[in-house]
Order: sequence, then structure tokens, then C-alpha cells
Amino acid sequence: MTGQVAAGRAVTAAGQAGTTPGAARLGDRFAVASGWRVATLVSAAHASASARTLVLEVPGWAGHRAGQHVDLRLTADDGYTAVRAYSIGSSWDPAAPTRVEVTVQRVAGGEVSPYLVDDFAVGQRIEVRGPVGGWFVWEPGAGGGAPVLLLAGGSGVVPLVAMVRERRRAGDRTPFRLVYSVRMPGDALFLDELTGTGRRDNGVDTHVVWTRGVPPERGDDRPPGRLTLRELARHGWPADLAPLVYVCGPTGFVEAVSRMLLVLGHEASAIRAERFGPSS
Repeated sequence: MTGQVAAGRAVTAAGQAGTTPGAARLGDRFAVASGWRVATLVSAAHASASARTLVLEVPGWAGHRAGQHVDLRLTADDGYTAVRAYSIGSSWDPAAPTRVEVTVQRVAGGEVSPYLVDDFAVGQRIEVRGPVGGWFVWEPGAGGGAPVLLLAGGSGVVPLVAMVRERRRAGDRTPFRLVYSVRMPGDALFLDELTGTGRRDNGVDTHVVWTRGVPPERGDDRPPGRLTLRELARHGWPADLAPLVYVCGPTGFVEAVSRMLLVLGHEASAIRAERFGPSS
């Protein structure tokens, strides 16, 4: 989940609400209500040209499960608030129990994401609520050790990476397969961790589908295009193994992939889907 909207008002890339001189800035104050905590940004790094990974220190955080998300809230000094939901990309670490990592994709014309990607600085604060969600989660032992199929569209890879990281943290041996559909090489998130020199997971197989452009060094001859039924059958788990299936991405991707999974014989009850759409 990478940015579902609870309120709408135009904000510039610098986070300035409105266009008139002296207009209120989102983030200028905190209107903490029950269930919300004030978190501090302790580190940040660009995950791609248009995405940024934020590590938040959240006092009182009691832990989270891989696949859950948080709500982030900014409040302007006139009381206006904007809330977005972002998937947690980190597994919960008992050695750093109050740290939460999210990756924010900049949305053109967005109200909150340009500020979080371009201007939100280390040491600044933001309100956090969560963790949220208990269905789209994976933890060691889930499904009685059934294999896991992860299907990601674009920034929908974030909660699925949290599942990969939780598997690694726990020393779990459940077989994972990840099929990652992404537009262009510059849009890919966590690719080195999943497929390159940063890969550290025995038993996690990753297949990347490039839909608009391919890396120049790629050795195969598949032209850019959407994930096909044949590719899903080849790189996913067969239905007779009864895998747990997690699908995350834009609504169109989730709907198309879910249909393909049913055609391939997967039980609807084994498919867990989370989708996101444009701000509104």
C-alpha cells in the first residue's frame, strides 16, 4: 500500500499547502489523537529516481507483521490534515523494536508523496498510526509451511519484500517465488537485494517482468510487455502445491493477475490481494 488518500488539497513539492503567501504548511503542527504517535525520521535513502525509503523511530511501537501498513498524517497550522497509507517494508527487529521502514513512491501532482520524497528531512517528525491490517500478512509457519508465491506490480513490491526479509530474519526455509512486474529499470525497487549481489536468500527465486523498457545488459530476448499467463505458469508455483499467494500493486495489475491465477487452478481462498490507486 503506497498512498491511499484520506483528504485532498493541493500541495507543492515543497509541502506548501495552497498557493498564496503565508499559506499553512503541512507538517507545521501535530494534532495527536488517540491511536496516533509522533515519529522522527532517523534516516532516509533514495530507493529509485522517484522513490525514497524512510526509517522512522516510533516511540511505543509494539512491533508489526510482514505485510502490514501504517497511516502517516501531516497537519498544517490551520488544522487541515492529509493522511496516506504506506506499506511497511521492514521485518520487525527485536534489536531495534521501535524502528519502522516505509518506501514512498513520488506521485506526480500528489499532495503528500512529493514532500516525503523530496523535502522531509532527517530529524523532522510525522504522525504515525498502526500497524494496520491482519489478513495480508505472512509469518513463519503460515499455511503449515506451504510454498509462497509473491506477485508484485511496481511499488507493490514493498510489503512483499518485508515478507522476504522476515523469512531471512527468522531463518525460515519456506520456498518463496517472487514475480515482479515493473515498468523501467529506473523504477525497480530493491532489485539488488532480490536478484543481484545483495541477494542472501536461498530458496527465494525472483523473476522480473519489464513492461516498458529492459536493462541493456539483460541476456534474454523477451520484449517489454505485461506479465502473461504462460510466464505466470512457468515462474509461479503450480496450483496442486496449494501455495499461499500474495498479490500487491495497482488495481489493474491485481485484477489481471488474480484472474490468471484462477485460470491456472489456484483456489480463490488462497489468494490474498492488496491494491492501490491514484490519489483522489
